[in-house]
Amino acid sequence: MENTSKYSDVARLHFITQGDTPDEHLRQIEDVLAAGVRWVQLRMKKQPLTVVEETARRALEMTRSAGACLILNDYVEVAARTGADGVHVGKEDMPLAEVLEHMGQTAFVGATANTFEDIQAHARHPLSYVGLGPYRFTRTKEKLSPVLGLEGYRQIVQQMKTAGIQLPVIAIGGIRLDDIPALLQTGVWGIALSSLIAHAPDRKAQARRVLDAIEAALLRSSNHSS
Repeated sequence: MENTSKYSDVARLHFITQGDTPDEHLRQIEDVLAAGVRWVQLRMKKQPLTVVEETARRALEMTRSAGACLILNDYVEVAARTGADGVHVGKEDMPLAEVLEHMGQTAFVGATANTFEDIQAHARHPLSYVGLGPYRFTRTKEKLSPVLGLEGYRQIVQQMKTAGIQLPVIAIGGIRLDDIPALLQTGVWGIALSSLIAHAPDRKAQARRVLDAIEAALLRSSNHSS
């Protein structure tokens, strides 16, 4: 199936929440929105559906006020019911055809990938982006796939070009601030971060530093190519 996603609609920075309570997630969202982040993924694990839905509704009020997108991790029915901007699913979650049916044509739908073969399979569906990783070891995920490193991203991006697959790739997994320039040079569209911002003493300032680093890296890249 032809991919209809538009790169320009997908943010360069995806912030993924983490925490044990709804308030932790919501405080993180408040801080990153204040810094200018415009793409937030609410990732609540091992919580009752009612808690996830109530938190999603509160988060959606915040992102809408800021002109930002709210993506739910995994909870497809909740995302559809609350009117969230999209959903991100893992490889072992609901099949993509079902996800797309639930969410409709206007929602963002992203999926996790660890290999080029994963991306080939995903590209049969009109996805908005793929989250490709992990870049390096991270404790955020319980079941971790083999790390890719810079060379892994370069190879997969090149394989995508050769195969004619145009799908925004979001790098994820243990990414640090000083990794950003080199990662973007591999041809990935953007990066997803959780701990780097969520655990920072000043989340707003840290998110601002990340946004500035991305902007500077993209500016250097465009200057080199012009």
